[in-house]
Amino acid sequence: MKAAVLSEIGGHLTIENIPTPQPKAGEVLVKVTSCGVCHTDLHVVKGEVAFPMPCVLGHEIAGVVAEVAPDVTHIQPGQEVVCSFIMPCGACGYCAQGRDDLCETFFAMNRLNGTLYDGTSRLRRSDGTSLAMYSMGGLAEYAVVTATDVFPAPSNVPLADCCILGCAMMTAYGAVKNQARIQPRDRVAVVGVGGIGSNVIQVARAFGAGQIIAVDIRDDKLEAARGLGATHTVNAAQDDVVAAVNAVTDGRGVDVAIEALGRPETVLNAFNITSDGGRMVVIGIAPGTTTAPIEITRLVRRGIHLMGSYGSRVRTDLPEVLSLAARDQVSVSQPITRRYRLNEADDAYAALNRGEIVGRAIVIMD
Repeated sequence: MKAAVLSEIGGHLTIENIPTPQPKAGEVLVKVTSCGVCHTDLHVVKGEVAFPMPCVLGHEIAGVVAEVAPDVTHIQPGQEVVCSFIMPCGACGYCAQGRDDLCETFFAMNRLNGTLYDGTSRLRRSDGTSLAMYSMGGLAEYAVVTATDVFPAPSNVPLADCCILGCAMMTAYGAVKNQARIQPRDRVAVVGVGGIGSNVIQVARAFGAGQIIAVDIRDDKLEAARGLGATHTVNAAQDDVVAAVNAVTDGRGVDVAIEALGRPETVLNAFNITSDGGRMVVIGIAPGTTTAPIEITRLVRRGIHLMGSYGSRVRTDLPEVLSLAARDQVSVSQPITRRYRLNEADDAYAALNRGEIVGRAIVIMD
């Protein structure tokens, strides 16, 4: 099969012919239809997030089941499926508690070592060299996924577009439901309205938010945010964010601020527009050990709830995300603004690095 391989930090994604992987116990082989283009992969390319090399990136996929291990019975070959970037082991302490967004096995074995849960990768070069897997290594024609992470795709959505449900939409949903706990009529701000932030807007709207304020430095992204449900926009490059948000919230700030970029200045903006007793949720991944200087006294005296959110609880939340898409309560296709072929994967991440992509880009397999 063909796969986009990253051989070194700062290198290019190059297309290689490698052996088609085979699933082991508790695993599913998916013929990949599409894979989302995410900033988290870009952090690996740039060396801002440590990960073994050489590797195959790509962590939100949709496709068709090609083969299942003998012990897998809930999914059958030929089914159209969606897979999330978190692949729960289903057995660790956090998975047992229903918190598979914190799955110890996933973080220890996949995110640190690029393997599946027997300690080995399913991907290798033709010469036998192991290729680390970032999640399932979705920038390839086939991917092996743990069976706990394979869900039937909604039938009324183009399969290629469904890939964004596994990271961009799922991450947005987890933040809105589990951490922000958005209620009807809440005032909400989304700081950074790229691939994930744009979907936070959609999910917040579905949860009944009264005001949704999109904050970004790009007018084209802010215009797209309005199309997805933002009621107000603030250009942080032109306006004082705190003053602008106060102007549309009667000086109260927002009940919920969700930061979706992972930069110190956007984290501070989100904190500073959160109302007394409000909730601030950070979902943007930052390079290395980047920090943001939060004002401790305001955090304490004003009773602000500061939380991080990584994805969502796959086995309970992803079915709900798929249901939202099936009922047209969120648009899967609208946030997708660019489509690349597998042999253009390197171009896709270069465009993402230059800040050119509004919403989400996806890679469609040849």
